[in-house]
Amino acid sequence: MKALILSTALALAATPVLAGKAFVSNERSNDITVIDTETWEVIETFHGGNRPRGITASPDGKLLYVCASDDNIVRVFDTETYKEVYTLPSGPDPELFVLHPSGNPLYIANEDDNLVTVTDTETRTILAEIPVGIEPEGMGISADAKYVVNTSETTNMAHFISTEDYEIKHNVLVDQRPRYAQYTADGARLFVTSEIGGTVSVMDIAEDGTPDLVDKIGFEVSGVLSEWLQPVGAKVTSDGARLFVALGPANRVAVIDAQSLEVLDYILVGQRVWQLSFTPDEKFLLTTNGNSNDITVIDVASEKAIKSIPVGQQPWGVVVVD
Repeated sequence: MKALILSTALALAATPVLAGKAFVSNERSNDITVIDTETWEVIETFHGGNRPRGITASPDGKLLYVCASDDNIVRVFDTETYKEVYTLPSGPDPELFVLHPSGNPLYIANEDDNLVTVTDTETRTILAEIPVGIEPEGMGISADAKYVVNTSETTNMAHFISTEDYEIKHNVLVDQRPRYAQYTADGARLFVTSEIGGTVSVMDIAEDGTPDLVDKIGFEVSGVLSEWLQPVGAKVTSDGARLFVALGPANRVAVIDAQSLEVLDYILVGQRVWQLSFTPDEKFLLTTNGNSNDITVIDVASEKAIKSIPVGQQPWGVVVVD
């Protein structure tokens, strides 16, 4: 018995710890960079279609969804083998999307066609095409999955779409060129970034999903021109304490108290920081830096940049899976 226990313990000790993987879409080099999130080393690069941008993973982490914008489809890859397993219809020029928490369906912004396309990930068919404002971009989903929010860049609106009947229930005017919509984990608040307006619109969300625009967050960095402060990607911690906002050509990520809405700090990262993604344990935040062709790793606890990793040309999106 002692020998059995000892051999079992040794076997468990010898079992390698499974590290997470970060997948980065590079829109100019048309590929996906894979990074080991334990060693922070690039372990693979594979073709992602033409102009890969939006990127996300299935809830079980087995499938990777990529908006191949110039192919007018969503490409689906196995996260272990990196092989393409099938494609999904997306409508023209898919840019950003959001996946239902169950893994089905996928809600896709079609920038050139002023539509949000709803695609069934199992039957691989289009369920609905929802007319929205001009140049739809950002996509967010509420905590209860009853609403999908689309931001339309030229209309300067956030559209609140019911996931039950695919009808727009609310429209909220925000500042110029809204890029991203991010709910808090409890669904009580929504943040919408506006790239040219230079602000983040803050909305309180009622229990029935009705939004109320309550504030706007602005930015100011010494030595940086105001027109360079262009909020794009955003992520909020699951406890609702911190909001991180990528500021584009300002090459910084803003750190914001998500309760008081005070800007606490700015973290210097790579050039033209675009999208953000936490590791699943939220110990690290990754940024894609489109002009320096790298990602920055931010330690969330210390709110400091700790590493830069070269990737492909013009990294756009990033997602991390266990």
